[in-house]
Amino acid sequence: MKSAVIVFPGSNCDRDMAVALERATGRRPAMVWHKDAALPPGLDLVALPGGFSFGDYLRCGAIAARSPIMRAVADFAARGGHVLGVCNGFQVLIEAGLLPGALMRNAGLKFVCLDVALNVVTADSPFTRGYEAGARIVIPVAHHDGCYVAPPETLARLRDEDRIAFAYAPGDNPNGSAEDIAGILSANRRTLGMMPHPERANDPLLGGTDGAALFEGLAGALMDA
Repeated sequence: MKSAVIVFPGSNCDRDMAVALERATGRRPAMVWHKDAALPPGLDLVALPGGFSFGDYLRCGAIAARSPIMRAVADFAARGGHVLGVCNGFQVLIEAGLLPGALMRNAGLKFVCLDVALNVVTADSPFTRGYEAGARIVIPVAHHDGCYVAPPETLARLRDEDRIAFAYAPGDNPNGSAEDIAGILSANRRTLGMMPHPERANDPLLGGTDGAALFEGLAGALMDA
C-alpha cells in the first residue's frame, strides 16, 4: 500500500499520521508539500493530517482547501482514490467540497483536548472494517471548531446511506455536533473525515491503541483490492 501525507503550513500531526501509516503498512508515506501541483504516482491513499493550517485564518481549512495540491487530491478522490482527513484534515475536506456539511465553533466556545468515547456506527467501509459495528472505542480530540452541522436533508441522507462512520457516545459529545457525529464517509465510501485523532491512539505509550484498527483495517482493505 502506497500512501502520502499532505503537509500544510501549520500542520502538526503530519509526522504522527506518517508513523501510524508506516506501522500499519510497513512502508513510509510520501510527505507532500501543499504547494506541489501533483501527487506521487501509484498512490492508494492520501491523508490530510490535523493541525492549524495557515493559522486557521478565515475559516479552519479554508485557505488550505485552495492550495495547489488540493486540486490533485480532488482529482484523486474523483478517480476513486481513498482519502483520510483527520481534525484539520476533515475541515479541509469539507472546505474543498469533498464531504458535505460544515464544522463550526465548539458549542462551549472553547478549545477541547481530551479522550472521548466513540461508537463505531458502520463497519462497512475500508476505514472501519477493522471494528465491529456498535463497538465503543476511545480516541483523543483536540479542536476548537469541531461542531458538525448540516441541513436536515443532508443528515437524513448520511443516516439513510449508512455514511456516519463514528458518533460520540451519549454524554461524550465535546463540541455539540449534530446527532453526535464524529466522522462521515463520502458517497462512494472512499473518503473519511473525522474530528478525533486515531493516530494519537496507536501506541500503548500514548495511552491507548483503539485507533490502530483503523489503520490496520485500511491497509488490509487496500492491499486486498
